[in-house]
Amino acid sequence: MINAGFEEAFAGRIGDMLDACTRCGACFTACPIAAPAGLGAADPKAVIDGVLDIVRFGKGPEESQKWAKACMLSGECIKACDYGVNPRFLLAVARVQMAKHTNEAPDRRKNGVQTFRKLAEDVGVLSRLQLSDEALERLGQKPSSKPASNELPDVVFYTGCNVLKTPHIALLCLDIMDALGVSYQVMGGPTHCCGVIQLRAGDTETSSRLSGNTIGKLSQSKSGQVLAWCPSCYVQFSENMLPTFERATGTKPFDMTPFMRFLRGEIERLRPFLRKRVPMRIALHRHPGVAGVAEAAEELLRAVPGIEIVELHQPAVGLQSVNLATLPGYKKELQLKELEAARAAGVDALVAVYHSDHRELCAHERDWPFRIINVLEIVGESMGFKQDDHYKHLKVMQDADAIVKDSADLIARHGLDAETARRVVMNGMLGDQPLPLQGHAKPAAE
Repeated sequence: MINAGFEEAFAGRIGDMLDACTRCGACFTACPIAAPAGLGAADPKAVIDGVLDIVRFGKGPEESQKWAKACMLSGECIKACDYGVNPRFLLAVARVQMAKHTNEAPDRRKNGVQTFRKLAEDVGVLSRLQLSDEALERLGQKPSSKPASNELPDVVFYTGCNVLKTPHIALLCLDIMDALGVSYQVMGGPTHCCGVIQLRAGDTETSSRLSGNTIGKLSQSKSGQVLAWCPSCYVQFSENMLPTFERATGTKPFDMTPFMRFLRGEIERLRPFLRKRVPMRIALHRHPGVAGVAEAAEELLRAVPGIEIVELHQPAVGLQSVNLATLPGYKKELQLKELEAARAAGVDALVAVYHSDHRELCAHERDWPFRIINVLEIVGESMGFKQDDHYKHLKVMQDADAIVKDSADLIARHGLDAETARRVVMNGMLGDQPLPLQGHAKPAAE
């Protein structure tokens, strides 16, 4: 992708949406974050006017800036617009423009590089504290030892980066596709960057270059279909980059489908494999940001014999748990109330879909009378296979030295530096705990 062409196409898309926007305020009214962000009394039309000013000029009223910064990508704004505007895209552009207004280009590039390097180190170390060489190869994180095939796979499975911190989830995706007879090539990790980190930093040039390179790599399947695990990558490509690429080049290299929606489409083929009864009373941890994913997860769970789903009647907001970090106090409140509701409902497990949900919630299993697992663990159990959740095993220890000691064999096998591993465990694993653990929770009756 030529950056100049990308910038022109990106600007054209923004211009089209600015022209289409009627400033009715419906998107703001529908936003579940407006009130928690302290904007419940704000005038919707004034807030939208201000957002459009930010998109055009990089600055605008305080309430509009506050709303843009608080966005958790819930997607309710998209449903509310009757005029073909994607307000979530415009809010992303507003944040880019604010970053450009605040920082000069070298600082934006530096910020993006520093954040990306930390991500790459965290992903590289935490995945290697859990995986053998064979598993890393299977997930596309080591060169393949098998001869290259000249035949294109049915699909490309795009992991993104951060799911590799909880690799049992990604491995379960591959196990399920193997059972269904779907051929795939796995791509992901820092070498297949979606560019979202650079976009958030306001470095649109680097973001477009990285995402353009990855688009080229992902365009390698029989079906022209990319199955995406990560919701952040999905939004980055489906809303920000692929439409811009298509406008700039006149071509659409592939369709991107969330993996859970893909499984839902294959559910009749999947049913015969769901042989084992899994007697569990469960609650589903939900996020609405990618339409249809939570519904697909629920349908898959209901197809597993023995599963009973309990509704906790808790708010479902945001793209995934990590996106709730824009309002940390609200995030802690939501997570605590959900844990309390799960205990009150007497569930056997609180079941999440996304990897960031699992990272942030899994250690709470130590303190609450139910398991915290991923939806694919239940599907896999019913199909007769399992991937051990090494991440939860390590994080529940809550002791960096104990974790490094437990992982000593893999640290040596992969040639990792023990001090680097300890630092990543401290910051990238144990530090990834928005709601602090509380010791052993008392039974509800006490």
